[in-house]
Amino acid sequence: MTGILQRGLKQGLQVTWTLGKVIFPITLIVTILQYTPVLPWIIDKLSPLMGLLGLSGEAAVPLVLGNALNLYAGIAAIVSFEFTVKEVFIMAVMMSFSHNLFIESAVASKVGVSWWLISGIRISLALISATIINLLWSGGTEAAQYGLISSSDVVLDGWAAISLHGLQTALVAIVQLALIVIPLMIAMQFFREKGWLTAISDKLGPFTRMLGMEKNTSMTLVAGLTIGLAYGAGLMIQAVKEDGVSRRDMYLALIFLVSCHAVVEDTLVFIPLGIPVWPLLLIRLVTAIVLTMSVAFVWKRIEKQNRKEPAHEHSYHTL
Repeated sequence: MTGILQRGLKQGLQVTWTLGKVIFPITLIVTILQYTPVLPWIIDKLSPLMGLLGLSGEAAVPLVLGNALNLYAGIAAIVSFEFTVKEVFIMAVMMSFSHNLFIESAVASKVGVSWWLISGIRISLALISATIINLLWSGGTEAAQYGLISSSDVVLDGWAAISLHGLQTALVAIVQLALIVIPLMIAMQFFREKGWLTAISDKLGPFTRMLGMEKNTSMTLVAGLTIGLAYGAGLMIQAVKEDGVSRRDMYLALIFLVSCHAVVEDTLVFIPLGIPVWPLLLIRLVTAIVLTMSVAFVWKRIEKQNRKEPAHEHSYHTL
């Protein structure tokens, strides 16, 4: 038991170090940027685009903060303005697909998948979903009722205070990461050495195969679905090393998870905004399943085609 604990702790610290090197600088930079003219300038430039998505210009504020920071920053910005139910629902769907973009995409890229691909998929899903909802839904014109939550703006004076706030935020992010990743890695080591991981993978095998992946990808999917992309990436890195997850399956798992990760928490946080959350959950799940199955199908067709071509060349030369 002590050996399992030590091995799990060692892996947890290694993964925390790997992910921390990404999370710390990005959190620090983005937090400081909030207090500079950079974010307001980006928001101003994005305002015209909002109209095409059925949103008012002010919607650029929560969308930029949600993408640059996290869902909580986006939600805090939403309650600072008066929006309709439809606008809040569109923003909730968009931010569900593409929140915390810099950190989550950078961490996921540590598995070996392109940062640009991950970010591109997430932004595309956000824009396409917003456009479809805007075109298909004519309701939701009443003002959104925000319940009990309220925004809390931190007022800071001077670069020293801003820098200190940035460092504190980045350090808290690393501590939070360690508190989640280290126990998770110890638990995963215990599961792996007791043979329980294989049993869980077997149970989830039909679902992962439906998505076009091998069953050894199932624990990666479970981790991403429950605890999110940034923290789930720690398990993905370990899965690539120890569970023999192929490059193709890791790409497919990430495509699924960029569409649908931390699905319970990310859905529940929107309840206080007074929007229908079941459709939000269904949109993410259905999009993730359809997108992953489509990519798996195309990938398989291309692989089959590539295997056929050398055979044709060989038969041609023998003639």
